[in-house]
Amino acid sequence: MKAKRLIAVIITMAMAIALFAGCGGTETTTTAAPATTTTAADGEETTTAAPEETTTADDGEKLYIPVISKGFQHKFWQAVKQGAEKAAVEFNVDITFDGPPSEKDVDIQVQMLDTAMNNNPAALCLAALDTQAVLPALEKAKELGIPVIGFDSGVDSDIIVGTAATDNKAAAAEAGHQLAKLIGEEGKVFVLVHDQTSLTGIHRRDGFLEAMTEYPNIEVLETQYGDGDHAKSTDLAKAVLSANPDVKGIFGANEGSIAGCINAVVEMDLKGKVQLVGFDSGKILLDAIKDGTVAGAVSQDPYAIGYEAVKSAVMAINGEEVPEMIDTGFRWYTADDLEDPELQVILYE
Repeated sequence: MKAKRLIAVIITMAMAIALFAGCGGTETTTTAAPATTTTAADGEETTTAAPEETTTADDGEKLYIPVISKGFQHKFWQAVKQGAEKAAVEFNVDITFDGPPSEKDVDIQVQMLDTAMNNNPAALCLAALDTQAVLPALEKAKELGIPVIGFDSGVDSDIIVGTAATDNKAAAAEAGHQLAKLIGEEGKVFVLVHDQTSLTGIHRRDGFLEAMTEYPNIEVLETQYGDGDHAKSTDLAKAVLSANPDVKGIFGANEGSIAGCINAVVEMDLKGKVQLVGFDSGKILLDAIKDGTVAGAVSQDPYAIGYEAVKSAVMAINGEEVPEMIDTGFRWYTADDLEDPELQVILYE
């Protein structure tokens, strides 16, 4: 009898353990991440609560978020990548960071976007080279229920949940006002832009041109587009300077554009005769600011752009509200500011 009673107890315990285990399933762990504070273009600080950190999808795998940039040829994108990778670690998601070889390779970026969506992402981050070319892919993302976050260069579409970027119009306008001061608010100027298809190119061009309307004695020459390519931008700048030897100032609207302007001014022995203002940083631009070839530049915060893009993607996945515009701020700087610790955080070489 005792033996039978013992066997019954053992069987009962085994059934209880099996029942307990059967109530389990895949566990999704969430931990709260710290809130972050960003400074907008108007200097106002806003604090955004961080999303809950999602460690696994329903099948136990980490959530996958492809991040598709405009290219890799500039150090700017490496800084964006670092910010995105930081957020991926913090929010425990898997990301890939891809971009075409050049910022003129629109078709390649569209192919990358299509490939990314075929890999069943939980969300997607995109810096569009051409706002129109990516629309069919964005429509597909909408049909599949994949939230899309814009970064650096968004898309004017309600399919985009939110965009992490600089206020490019305001930043370019600041560069324009600084250039106007440098040339005594009179004379010929022009802007060399990376493209006229991305929102960064459009907004930086328009922000600069709108600022110039405040100076009736400044003549603005035709806008030049160099694809962000150093060699092409150099040739364009040299051509304009050769045709207009009385040009007093140039605004280079991204890292590659200002590099071309620097090359042109140095090769034509115009240092000190033509005032240059730039956008972003990078070794070429920083060295030119140090030696006086460039008067100053507007710096974005590329690390914050990458970080906020992935963070916003996680928020969208979790059903949290994402701001339509996540302003990552900008700052005008000159050689006198290069040792400022706050500036050094957002500069890159």
